Amino acid sequence: MFLRNAWYVAAWDYEVLADTILERLILGRSLIVYRTEAGEPVVLENRCCHRGAPLALGRKEGDHIRCMYHGLKFAANGDCIEIPGQERIPPNARVQSFPAVQRKRLIWVWMGDPAQADDTLIPDTFSIQHPGWRTKPGYKLFRANLALIADNLLDFSHLSFVHEGSLGGSAAIAAATPEISVIGTRAIRIVRRVSNVDPAPYHRRLVAGIGKINRWWDYELSVSGMFIMTSGAEPVGQDPGNHAGALMFHSCQALTPASASSTHYFFSHAHNFALDDPTVTEATYQSIAAAFDEDSRMIEAQAKVLGADPGRALVGIVADAALTRYRRLVVAALEAERAGSV
Repeated sequence: MFLRNAWYVAAWDYEVLADTILERLILGRSLIVYRTEAGEPVVLENRCCHRGAPLALGRKEGDHIRCMYHGLKFAANGDCIEIPGQERIPPNARVQSFPAVQRKRLIWVWMGDPAQADDTLIPDTFSIQHPGWRTKPGYKLFRANLALIADNLLDFSHLSFVHEGSLGGSAAIAAATPEISVIGTRAIRIVRRVSNVDPAPYHRRLVAGIGKINRWWDYELSVSGMFIMTSGAEPVGQDPGNHAGALMFHSCQALTPASASSTHYFFSHAHNFALDDPTVTEATYQSIAAAFDEDSRMIEAQAKVLGADPGRALVGIVADAALTRYRRLVVAALEAERAGSV
């Protein structure tokens, strides 16, 4: 059901402070996330090996976690290192640990084979923490599976309708033909452009008196749900590829399955203009967060309709090309993982 040999975002840095024990459901597993004294992230299963008590109700003691039911203490690698009133610790007294690292402001976890947890595979989310960009991180929980959210991201024609009053603003977006390509075996790339259109409502919030613009979106979506996009809007008549005076954005969106019917949505939509104006960063965040609420209303309602009659066939249209190719990549990745080749 889930692709396990992949890095998933478990939390933003601000969610896991020095004294935090964060409980989070990822790939159907209840986990805890905390930090060592040195600030390194730790991810353990949220279940004491003794009587199954949740470690999220435990207590941090240095780099360790104390179960507050019967007092067993666990090291960051999951080994039980202390049992009150008992000197001998059974060799199977441990909880499962998972490889975890922090990159920029994101805490990543590897839920599959630990031997394959290569942190060089973590995607570059540079704009989250870069002097040339400004952003405010966000998080939402979608009550729908990752596949439906991926469908939404792969077909930006929905901007003309779902986001008519926010990120869209033009029917030309839906009419534009996207350029679709496959990146290796684990990602798909889409480029979409529109010319001489009215700015979106959120552009007007950022720039007073903005006129007709050209817009573009260039993004990749991996089979594990990592979405990275460069997008922008520039004045009509601008030399192609110049982008001088353009409103440029870099978006990092991580879709982490919580369960078969819910998905964590971590997002950042950075801008590289008006760097010294925090109101632009806040306005950008508010626009994006509101647009994702628009997405969630539609996708969660869609999930209920589909769940009520799961065997009913859907009618395909030309705009589904990217969705179809992406789902084939996901199926191939799952099959390869089951076969042990990745």
